[in-house]
Amino acid sequence: MKRLLPLLCSLLLALPAGATELADNGLAEIRELGSLNGQALACAQKEAAARIKRLMIDFAPKVRNYGAVFEEATNQAFLTQTQDQAGCQSDAILTFQAEAVVKRLQVAIPAPTQTEK
Repeated sequence: MKRLLPLLCSLLLALPAGATELADNGLAEIRELGSLNGQALACAQKEAAARIKRLMIDFAPKVRNYGAVFEEATNQAFLTQTQDQAGCQSDAILTFQAEAVVKRLQVAIPAPTQTEK
């Protein structure tokens, strides 16, 4: 749990304070990334957790709503994983699943073009 707090704090600090809220596009994918992140953290899969966090930072919109959804899903999955003591997946599987989610996220929320930036 001690590792979870700095990770979540650094994610929240990375979000710009004045960003406007976006529509609900991609929230399911953000929630899924958070869930995978929570599983990785609960299972001490450091490489997978770091990769998932990097994917979140690189591909998710930098707005509070998305950060909150990611954090909530991370916390819930972490608690579920530790309470149920379900089997842990490998780093490779968690990373593969996260990269598949990011592909769906990119469809749900396309990156802005140069003229939109």
